[in-house]
Amino acid sequence: MKLNCRHKIIVLLVLFAAQFSIAQKKNESIGTETVNVVKPYSPTISDAFKVKETPSLDDSGNQPKEVIKYSILSVPVASTFTPSKGKAEGVEKAKKERLFNNYATIGLGNYSTLNGELFVNQDLGNNDYVAGMFRHHSSQGGIKDVELNDEFYDTSINVGYGQNNRDNTWGVDLGYQNQIYNWYGLPSDFGSTIPDQRYDLVNSINPDHSYNTIWVGGNAEFNESIFSKLSAKFTHFSDSYSSSENRFFVKPTFTVDVMDQAIKTNVIVDHVSGSFKNNYFQDNTEALKYSFTNVGIEPSFVINENEWTLELGAGIYYSADSKNSGNKFYFYPKVNASYKLVGDLMIFYTGVNGGLNQNSYADFVTENPFLSPTLNMRPSSTQYNVFAGLKGKLANNVNYNLTASYLNEKDKALFKANDYTEVITNEDYAFGNSFGVVYEDIRTFRFYGELKADFSQNVSFGINGTFNSYNTDNVVEAWNLPTMKLSSTLDVNITKQWYAGLNVFYVGERKDMQTNTSLGIDATPITLKSYFDANAHVGYKFNERLTFFLKLNNIGNQAYEKWLNYPVQGFQVLGGANYKFDF
Repeated sequence: MKLNCRHKIIVLLVLFAAQFSIAQKKNESIGTETVNVVKPYSPTISDAFKVKETPSLDDSGNQPKEVIKYSILSVPVASTFTPSKGKAEGVEKAKKERLFNNYATIGLGNYSTLNGELFVNQDLGNNDYVAGMFRHHSSQGGIKDVELNDEFYDTSINVGYGQNNRDNTWGVDLGYQNQIYNWYGLPSDFGSTIPDQRYDLVNSINPDHSYNTIWVGGNAEFNESIFSKLSAKFTHFSDSYSSSENRFFVKPTFTVDVMDQAIKTNVIVDHVSGSFKNNYFQDNTEALKYSFTNVGIEPSFVINENEWTLELGAGIYYSADSKNSGNKFYFYPKVNASYKLVGDLMIFYTGVNGGLNQNSYADFVTENPFLSPTLNMRPSSTQYNVFAGLKGKLANNVNYNLTASYLNEKDKALFKANDYTEVITNEDYAFGNSFGVVYEDIRTFRFYGELKADFSQNVSFGINGTFNSYNTDNVVEAWNLPTMKLSSTLDVNITKQWYAGLNVFYVGERKDMQTNTSLGIDATPITLKSYFDANAHVGYKFNERLTFFLKLNNIGNQAYEKWLNYPVQGFQVLGGANYKFDF
């Protein structure tokens, strides 16, 4: 192809040279001549000729490719080059804290305070274990301006056994608790004001009383069964004044799938019965006896739809009063809903709930150990609790919760100071130094706010507040219920060894009332002052096993009254150590 192109170029050059030579010869012999133009020149454009056939290309590039077969012969080549090994750059990991199965704590403080704990846990095999706990907290008293003995003791021990299997987990425990308190809250303005007579009155009172509790209970969970959970407990409670109470509680939970919807049903059986040797008043020494059995069923199911979560349910209870032949049915709503307004940053929730609460002597003593053994017992009913609120995150490490609610409660149990009934045959709790229980119908508007923040792994902060407005019937007060409660905590890990914390709380004013029946004067409500309390602690981790701590309570040294005529201990210091170990 290259030769053909070259020949064409040579021929063209030869023709161009010949044409140039002929033109030169003609120019040499040309003469003059006259030319007459008859018509002006009118150029025309001839039609373009289009190629109607696609030319065939005879190009070597379109020829089929030859298949080339080859093979590679691998021949080892000797080399003396040795590459250096690279070192991966890693993040330095903190040493994982070792976990121990057992610990012992001992602490000593002013007011001759002793605080001790011992917890042991031992695996018996791959799935089963045994555990035990011993606790003791006592003080020899010494509160300023208190005329009666104010020491207390609280000792408990319990043991448990359990198994963790693939299809189920279960455990049982047995425990005993002994508590010793004193009715030291003797009114200063009741009784004789003559020193000698007052001295004789104080010496005639033995405020010591004790409580004993024995319990056995258990719980179980099943993974693949309609019978999903079970909890049961039997408690025997008694005091040093021949009072006795038995309570049996069992709550199985069933889960059944109906039309692709899981329906959860709680069944509750709660029985309590007991007796008190005496009535509070001297002219009535008849024993007080009570027996209530509450049986309830609470079915519910949950619907999840996009950003909505809705729980629909109800509670039906039957309460039998075998001593007074009073039987009642109760119906309660159980509706809860939540909607994610802005993901997890803002969640709106609302609902209405209710329930039947079985009151017991043991539960009352846990809240107020200065009760007289002369109580009237009955259950309390929360007919409805309507609430709405917002919760979520202000930042990744800051959570908030705001709730407004309205409660309607029937026969709500309230603590109220007993009247002063000084006579020669009085019991040691009948000098206005004990409390009874009264039942009132109360409607409460409540606002609750909470904020929690983890500023880092070493600093956490929390604050919450509850504000209540009570409305009662029969022109009575909401006895000993505060209108405001505030609390705040701060915990800091200063270094790997040092840590500290601060807890402060505020309780608003409460109302109580007490009458001197020997004078026959009508009593008026008494306002208990609000109080503020601050507590702090600091600790030092000597090693992974041993930690020393120091606790400071009631730093403001305020002798405030949590209950009428019952001032608390002042500034308290408690120091001790905690030791972790394995067998």
